[in-house]
Amino acid sequence: MIAAVLLLACGGLVGYGLLDTEDEPEPPATRTAAVTYEVTGDGPAEISYLGRDTDGAATVVRDAELPWKRTVQVPLGQAPTVAVVLGEKGGQAACTLAVRGKHLQSATAAGEFGRATCAAGQLPDGG
Repeated sequence: MIAAVLLLACGGLVGYGLLDTEDEPEPPATRTAAVTYEVTGDGPAEISYLGRDTDGAATVVRDAELPWKRTVQVPLGQAPTVAVVLGEKGGQAACTLAVRGKHLQSATAAGEFGRATCAAGQLPDGG
């Protein structure tokens, strides 16, 4: 009888351990800053920009109609960048980049397959 109770108690503890679904603690969230990318001019154009992706991969928007604007969160320590490439019909376009509402850079592209890139240094902590 005592052996049966001990076996049942052990089985209960093992079952509790298997069913305990307490989540592992979440890793600390990556801190970010608001970055606004804007492209104006004659479209369509191909636009690539850095967003919340912590591995540094860019998001690409093909055949974007201009004007185009996005505000995204970029991880601190990353360098926000937006690039525009015009198509074979040419035209002109301008990109601008602002971090936390502060304008940092602008550039223009013109002509067939014209290119422009706006980039800032690594995002600092604060402010």
